[in-house]
Amino acid sequence: MGQVPIDTGTAEVVRDPDHPERVTLHVNGVPSSSLDLDDPGFLDFEYMQQMAAVVALLPGGPLRVLHLGAAGSAFARHVEHERPDSRQLGVDLDSRLLELVRAWFALPRAPRLRLRADDAGRALASLPDESYDVVVRDVFAGDSTPGHLVGSGFAAEARRVLRPGGVLLVNCADRPPLTIARREVATLAAVFGPDAAGQGRLAAVAEPAVLKGRRYGNVVLAAVRALPEPEEATTAAPGTSAAVGQRRGTGDATGTALDLREPALGRALRTLAVPATLLVGDEATRFAGTAAPLPTDPLPAA
Repeated sequence: MGQVPIDTGTAEVVRDPDHPERVTLHVNGVPSSSLDLDDPGFLDFEYMQQMAAVVALLPGGPLRVLHLGAAGSAFARHVEHERPDSRQLGVDLDSRLLELVRAWFALPRAPRLRLRADDAGRALASLPDESYDVVVRDVFAGDSTPGHLVGSGFAAEARRVLRPGGVLLVNCADRPPLTIARREVATLAAVFGPDAAGQGRLAAVAEPAVLKGRRYGNVVLAAVRALPEPEEATTAAPGTSAAVGQRRGTGDATGTALDLREPALGRALRTLAVPATLLVGDEATRFAGTAAPLPTDPLPAA
């Protein structure tokens, strides 16, 4: 298949000559998604495998997942495979691209996976409070994330949309000395709470060579929204967000606190085909160092 015009340029599906069932979606010449047409659980990109290891920590059952930067929806296919009957929303700026990936790939149908053509920031701002278990930010203009999707404004909106115990996953592409990644960690610490790192609610994941500043690459950042304090739940009026957050006990993906210090996460990351390093707790704090939180551009009006 050759290049096809889309709203933002061109799209092309390239088959793997050694595995014809595996395809890579290129957007404007850049690999954007990789899928196995016969295996919806397949993830090729290392940063998605790292994100999947974090999501696997959430209690079993369907999830509500928001994907900012849908492209070929490879991660959404994986979530549906691992957590059947999940409800997911994929947002991408390019309306024509979303039409094409629906036609090209076997994606879950609505309401299991809804695709929305919109600016990611505007879509995020329009969503209800505490409505998602997982928010994934995987949006790029060239090799960087648009300014309104970094910084404290974006992080605060993502935290608002997350249910208590839910997790924000950020794909941060950076180059040595990882200044942007360090500042993003500082930003998430400021928004998700000064105790986030100490409580295992803040982490950075990447291949060792990237973390050591040897090359450009992806750094996955994870930030978990804290559960309400017990006294907050006790005094909350029935039906308020604090009271509802405490009622979500067994059987709900975000009814228990997600601790990124869990040894199983470190083991899962080390045993990937391309092993990754987990920085959590004091290591996450040291990684951010004295970096200042990122300023934020305003989100587009909903």
